[in-house]
Amino acid sequence: MATAEAAYAVEKAIGHDDNNIIQQDVSNFNQKGTGDPNETMKALVWQTKQKVEIVDVPKPKIIEPRDVILKVTGTTVCGSDLHLLHGAVLQMHKGDILGHEFCGVVDQVGSAVRDKVQVGKRYVVSFQIACGDCFFCKQKLSSQCETTNSNTTTKAMYGGRTAGIFGYSHLTGGFAGGQAEYVRVPLGDVNLLEIPDDVPDEKALWLSDVLPTAYNAVKDTAVYPGDVVAIFGAGPVGQMAGVFAVGEGASKVIFVDTEPRLSIIKSKWPKQHQDKIEVLDFKQLSFGVTSKDTVVSKLKELTGGRGPDVAIECAAGEYAKGWMHWLEMSLGAETDTSEIINEMIEGVRNYGRAGVTGVYVGYTNHFNIGSLMQRGIRLIGNGQAPVHKYWEELLEKIKTGELDPVQMISHRVRLEDLDKVYYKFDNKEDGMQKVFVETKFSHPRAAGTPELTKY
Repeated sequence: MATAEAAYAVEKAIGHDDNNIIQQDVSNFNQKGTGDPNETMKALVWQTKQKVEIVDVPKPKIIEPRDVILKVTGTTVCGSDLHLLHGAVLQMHKGDILGHEFCGVVDQVGSAVRDKVQVGKRYVVSFQIACGDCFFCKQKLSSQCETTNSNTTTKAMYGGRTAGIFGYSHLTGGFAGGQAEYVRVPLGDVNLLEIPDDVPDEKALWLSDVLPTAYNAVKDTAVYPGDVVAIFGAGPVGQMAGVFAVGEGASKVIFVDTEPRLSIIKSKWPKQHQDKIEVLDFKQLSFGVTSKDTVVSKLKELTGGRGPDVAIECAAGEYAKGWMHWLEMSLGAETDTSEIINEMIEGVRNYGRAGVTGVYVGYTNHFNIGSLMQRGIRLIGNGQAPVHKYWEELLEKIKTGELDPVQMISHRVRLEDLDKVYYKFDNKEDGMQKVFVETKFSHPRAAGTPELTKY
């Protein structure tokens, strides 16, 4: 908490640039002029490191002419949300509303919102806030929008900024998220995709983030027919990246994770591709410089001694295996561990490709740049996925039945229980893989999806 407060103090002192076209730091609706004090809603808010809570807060108001107020009918908990729980992303404020993946029904529209967004219709929301007009948005690289995040700390850390992101700290603009009954969507006529009547929320919701993220990881890293692909992290993004890799013609997908996720991924894996899946439990293996079996040596063993053609990182940089990284992260000597990145670089074949999709915040130590250079490895930062580039294509795959996102969903829960779910999800309890969170506005449960679990 002290680190987050210090970072916020520094950011306030440095200030914002003047590139933004929408108001920054509207992260909760207790702020003057942003919420209706006469009408409240339930929302999941960040209180301090390792603590989130469901509270009653003011309902959001339209504050800019292209705002849309959405009644949330579906949201979720993402692995990225757990980074906030752990305090991995700095500049969180007490009372910030979390959640960057959601869908709903339009309740109100601002005076300048274009006609394509209409009250009463259903939409899924892009987790990044794009303007639609800047250099990157015109190429549908919406996650790199130049006008929706003016945070100067981000620019100083990275040499450039990403787009504003819902519910994801003041480093990304400070916007209230969708783990709530209502949400304000800036530039709503750009960042909403209409959901067809024959597509339920339980399938459409994931177009907000997880499906474009998994698809981008595969497309951006590049998977070619016949490739062997190692996926580090068997959560929902990793699971769908595996499905998409097979769709690109991969001959084998090797998941690197531990139980219970490996058993879950095997049970959910498409039956027609059972011959294309292998799993490695990293907890049963050693790591680092050793003569014992490691993830790297087992990957080689499974691929004729050469290594996979591609490795895709779908975990994150905050989970240290060894005491050295744990200590350095505890002391603030690094923000992320390089252990998984090193395993990917060392594990793939010479001139192999390694894509990084799991969230990394800043700096890491003990990075094996020698293996990268000597063996000609392509290390690719996949970035925050450009949702706008893919969501229409992915929606079409859902409509035709080619893509079934329901395979990710393990639980359906209530918004009222979401603070409890955060801790259970973080502790990998109850076999949680992906949860669909319903609100009082949600539609009846779609056939074939999990029954409601109450906590």
